[in-house]
Amino acid sequence: MRFFGLKSCDTCRKALKALAAAGHSPVVIDVRADGVSDADRSAIIAQFGDAALNCASTTWRGLSDAEKTADPALLLAAHPTLMKRPVIEADGTWTIGWKADVQAKHLGE
Repeated sequence: MRFFGLKSCDTCRKALKALAAAGHSPVVIDVRADGVSDADRSAIIAQFGDAALNCASTTWRGLSDAEKTADPALLLAAHPTLMKRPVIEADGTWTIGWKADVQAKHLGE
């Protein structure tokens, strides 16, 4: 299991704590500190499209209108913190966010 998030993100910290309590030991990739590989970024965009972008983030609000219309892959390459978090890859299956459906999938609830 790989966990893409930010160390400073409250939702990511909550998700990691719950995953650890459920017996998971994900490999944590901090999108700001570690970056996201081209292959992973492509897989995330292929899976989620525009939904991979966190349009409520401070980073998004700081972009110009022209930048906001750019290809999501280019935006995530230039601004990895724009990625909606967390993104979890487990056995080739990708999930995004930490809502009830994602929690049930990873925590077996």
